Amino acid sequence: MKNEFLKPGWRRVRFGDVVRLSKARSQDPLADGIERYVGLEHLEPGDLRIRSWGSVADGVTFTSVFQPGQVLFGKRRAYQRKVAVADFSGVCSGDIYVLETKDSLVLLPELLPFICQTDAFFDHAVGTSAGSLSPRTNWTSLADFEFVLPPIDEQQSAIALLSAATDQCHAIEAAHRAAGRMLQSFKDSLLLNKTSSLANSYLLGDLLLRSPESGCSAPPKDADTGYFVLGLAALSRDGYVSGDFKPVEPTSKMVAAKLSMGDMLISRSNTVERVGFVGIFSDNRDDVSFPDTMMRLQPNPALVHPDFLEALLQTTSAREFLMRIAAGTSASMKKINRANLLQMRLNVPDLDAQELALDELQKFKNAIATQKARWDAARQLTRLIAMRTIGGAA
Repeated sequence: MKNEFLKPGWRRVRFGDVVRLSKARSQDPLADGIERYVGLEHLEPGDLRIRSWGSVADGVTFTSVFQPGQVLFGKRRAYQRKVAVADFSGVCSGDIYVLETKDSLVLLPELLPFICQTDAFFDHAVGTSAGSLSPRTNWTSLADFEFVLPPIDEQQSAIALLSAATDQCHAIEAAHRAAGRMLQSFKDSLLLNKTSSLANSYLLGDLLLRSPESGCSAPPKDADTGYFVLGLAALSRDGYVSGDFKPVEPTSKMVAAKLSMGDMLISRSNTVERVGFVGIFSDNRDDVSFPDTMMRLQPNPALVHPDFLEALLQTTSAREFLMRIAAGTSASMKKINRANLLQMRLNVPDLDAQELALDELQKFKNAIATQKARWDAARQLTRLIAMRTIGGAA
């Protein structure tokens, strides 16, 4: 886009001409009075807020210092779209760039995070990243990113509009999370307790047609092979999450672990936070297997509905049991022994009572889906506003 085709007062600039990469460092953050650190794991995709962090007192090797108002950009795996605005001081990972405007009379600091959230900026960051397993972009490449900069008065208008849209996103997100808490409460109290007087006590092993089946893992391929294995993130606290597929060679062992729609999976080996997650594969496709970090469960339909068993295994009490039996010497990775899993005791009512409970459960899920759709639409609208207000089209 040539400058003569821009709105009056708008101009095309290089990112590095108006934004500075902070070089502030601390070799001893604790001695310097710094209390908190931020790693990539603390940044949430699409969320400009920093809502979690670590304590420097627990030990950290990070030296990059950030201050309130500066922008943190995750340079590793930029496709994850991790950008945040600091509201406290701290140190951060070397995989995070600390950015600030060079001159607030040219680029308002409040607009910088929205520029870093645009599709064009992320496309540039991803396109300039190098490395296969953990691709990283670099400052020289980011500095070459070109965008259209509005005059200060229009920057102020854009900030007001984008801030309002972001606040709306946060409000809808809060409603979505509240609906999720209500769903969990239903599972824990109504589903677990309301049916308990009508229930029979079973060991998990007695509710299955056969012993849990292990999957198959293989090194992921860079090229598309036409066949896939589930990633670790495919199972969440709330069930199966579609989309985490990794290309692999379709060996005979891999194909033997092929999934069918309706298969129930449990994470047997994962991080402390994710081990024991359960979900039902809901994709109608025949080109996906499950890894050896998961087990496939086959519920006995004469005793328990798969959706009801999934809900039972997602209750807080079931989660606590799974965490107790998860073992391992690693501080981060834990494993669940098949024999211990099968000794899990569950209260299961008759099939009619299960159906009634599942009808109520579906109402909560529908409410959550509605809030999720509103949240996605609000985030998309915010991105569209950013593109229009920072795009500079005549």
